[in-house]
Formats: sequence, structure tokens, C-alpha cells
Amino acid sequence: MKKILFFGLLLNNILGCFSANAATVINVVALFGSKAVVIVNNGKPQTLSVGQTSSEGVKLLSANSSKASFLVDGKERQLGLGQAANVTSSGTSNHNVNSVTLFADIAGHFISQGEVNGKALKFLVDTGATKVALNSGDAQYVGIDYKRGQMGRVSTANGMALAYNVTIDNIKIGGLSLSNVDAVVIEGGSPAVVLLGMTALSRLSMKNDGSSMTLVKKY
Repeated sequence: MKKILFFGLLLNNILGCFSANAATVINVVALFGSKAVVIVNNGKPQTLSVGQTSSEGVKLLSANSSKASFLVDGKERQLGLGQAANVTSSGTSNHNVNSVTLFADIAGHFISQGEVNGKALKFLVDTGATKVALNSGDAQYVGIDYKRGQMGRVSTANGMALAYNVTIDNIKIGGLSLSNVDAVVIEGGSPAVVLLGMTALSRLSMKNDGSSMTLVKKY
């Protein structure tokens, strides 16, 4: 009887250790208004309203079109569209600073909130774009003096437009950070989001399983 009790206590201690190191994986699939569509622990997508808690214990504190704030194990975590976090029960968040996982939207596009020169902008992964591309308004917003770049012309959905070759000091998406990225600034409002083209993607390895894409920094 004593042996059974001893092994029972030992088993509880072992399980307690595993529980202490357990992690909650949160993936942000969509953001709108005061709601967020998330995947928790690789389960099915679920929609949380502000103040609502999932069955896994993830509470949505706030949300807008660019980011959401969650409460996990008493700790607050902020994530942008397409970003993921691995939160241990000790409250620490394990981000791989060299990778990010994005999730496809309804149209199959991989979109994520990121930063250009420290300013928030939305990105679209575009393997068909030779360079990272952004419109002139976004370039001005992030402080790029694009008219000092070499001028040319490119074809857009609205016809031919002036374009300028520039170098972006820094691009961030999730835990990824790229410096000195060649890009093109297109005069006008197209593209509506920053196109993450091959001047950035060539420095990353891409693993695409259809619904998600993991980008890992190579150098």
C-alpha cells in the first residue's frame, strides 16, 4: 500500500513537471472589429470576442484590424495578423527570432502585419514580385525619400506608373528582421499593401503546407 502511494505521489510530481512546462500555441488567423479568429494548439479556427475566453484558457483582451491582445496564464501577449506565439505556463513567450508562421486568408493569400523602418504596415507575400514593393504614400509614411532613387516605369493594374528603386533600412515581420532590403516605390496608391517580393524572400526559406507558411531567416 505504501509502495502504491509512493508511486502515486511520484507520478503526480512527474505530471506536475510536464504541466509546468506545457505550452499554449496561439495563431492569429483574422482580425476584425472587436473580434479575432485564432487557432489554439493546432485545433480548429475559433472566433473570440473581446472578453471571451477559449476552452484552452486564452482570453481576448482587445482587438482591432492590426493586432490583438490576449491573456494567457496571467500574462498579456500582443500578436498581429498572421503571427503566432508559443506561451509556456510559466508565462514566458517563446518566439523564434529567425522565423514567423503566416496563415492563409479566405482567398489563399498570406498577409501579415509588420514594420518598415519601425512603422506598422501590412504585408502580402508575393513570390511573383521581383522586389519588395510599396506605394508612394506608404514610403512617405515610413520616411523613405524615394525620389532620390533611380526612376523608371512599371506596369500596374491602373496602367503605367513612375517607380523608384530604393533600399529599405529595416523590415520586420513577427520575429524576423531584415536590413538593407532592395525595394521599389510606385507612385500612387498601388499596391494597397506592401508586397513582400523576392529581394526579401530570397533571404528566407519558405515552407508552405497550403493553409500556413513558415518563413525562416537564412542570413
